[in-house]
Amino acid sequence: MRRYPPERIVCLTEETVETLYLLGEQDRIVGVSGYAVRPPRVRREKPRVSAFTSADIPKILALEPDLVLAFSDLQAGITADLARAGLAVHLFNQRDLAGILAMIRTLGALVGAGDRAEALAWGYEERLAQVAAEAGGRPRTRVYFEEWDEPLISGIGWVSELVRIAGGEDVFPERAGRAAAVDRIVSPEDVIAAAPELILASWCGKKVVPARIAGRPGWAAIPAVAQGRIVEIKSPLILQPGPAALTDGLDAIRQALGTPVTSGEGDERKGRSMP
Repeated sequence: MRRYPPERIVCLTEETVETLYLLGEQDRIVGVSGYAVRPPRVRREKPRVSAFTSADIPKILALEPDLVLAFSDLQAGITADLARAGLAVHLFNQRDLAGILAMIRTLGALVGAGDRAEALAWGYEERLAQVAAEAGGRPRTRVYFEEWDEPLISGIGWVSELVRIAGGEDVFPERAGRAAAVDRIVSPEDVIAAAPELILASWCGKKVVPARIAGRPGWAAIPAVAQGRIVEIKSPLILQPGPAALTDGLDAIRQALGTPVTSGEGDERKGRSMP
C-alpha cells in the first residue's frame, strides 16, 4: 500500500539526501548513495545501497521503500529495474539553477513539507541575487572549469551559472547547456585559445593534481597557469546539483576569484535542518 507522505525513502544521489535533512525530514530516509556525505552524520545514520550508476537492488527491495529518488539518464536503468519490481520512483533531471530550486520545491511537496521547501528555496534565491549584485560592478575574471581531465570536460550548466553569479565569466558558456558530458568535451587547444585567467577543477571524485594541469603542452602560456591560479573545488561541493552547490560550492568559487567570504556567512542556509 502506498503511503503519503512516503514514510520510507531511498535516495540514490546525494542532493536529495541533503535536502531532506535541511527540511527536517531525514527520518524518512532508509537508504542512501555511497557518495552521500552532507551532513556528515549521514555516513553513520543511513545504510548505503548504491553507487551512482549501480545499485544493490535486493538491498533496496529489502528496505521496502515507499519512494525511491533518483537523478538523470545515468540512473535510468536502475530506476527501470526498481519500477519493474513494483516500487514508486521519482527521477529528477535538474541541470541548471532553476532546476535545482525546482527540485527542492518538488521534493518538499512529495514529503508534505511544501512550505518549508518554499522557504528553503526562497532563501537560496535571495542569496544568489545578493551575491550576483555584489559582483556586478567588478571586472570579470575569465574562468575555465574542468569537470574531468581525460578527456577534458568543461563545466555543466549550474556550475557555469554559479561562476557568473560569483563574478567570473565561463570561457565555454555555449557548452554548459549541454547535459551530456560527451557534449562538453574540449581540446587542450580550445583552452589555450580561451586564455582563462583562473582554472577551477573538480575531477568528479578524483583528486585534482594542479601540477599535471600546469604541465600540459602549451599551457604555460595560459594566464591562469602563468599566475599559478589553478584551484581544486571538491566534487561534493560543486558537482551535485543541490544545496551544496548553492552554498559551499558558490563560496568556493568566490574565494578562488579573490572575493572574501566571511566565516559563518549565510549560516541560515548551510547544513541545518529547517525548524
